[in-house]
Amino acid sequence: MRARIYRPARTAMSSGQARTKHWILEYAASEPRSVDPLMGWTSSGDTQTQVKLRFESKEAALAYAKEHGIDATVTEPHKRKANVRPRGYAENFAVDRKAAWTH
Repeated sequence: MRARIYRPARTAMSSGQARTKHWILEYAASEPRSVDPLMGWTSSGDTQTQVKLRFESKEAALAYAKEHGIDATVTEPHKRKANVRPRGYAENFAVDRKAAWTH
């Protein structure tokens, strides 16, 4: 049984870091999906793809996978650098402002 261990990325619609702290173990599909000819629905007999297990750390997820004989692949998250400018928005209201207020 194959699985993937990863830390989810933040959503594109928010700048917050909610739901990105935990590690997820997600099973890979063991059989391809099929399309129902009458309704056009996509179906599969593999129910393990619906399971997502959440862990506090990568080590806990790897220990779980090892204990249950799961071949797991770890995907490391890309670290996001901070988007903080020195004196960004507050510079508009600084008392030692060199340029004139334009707007």
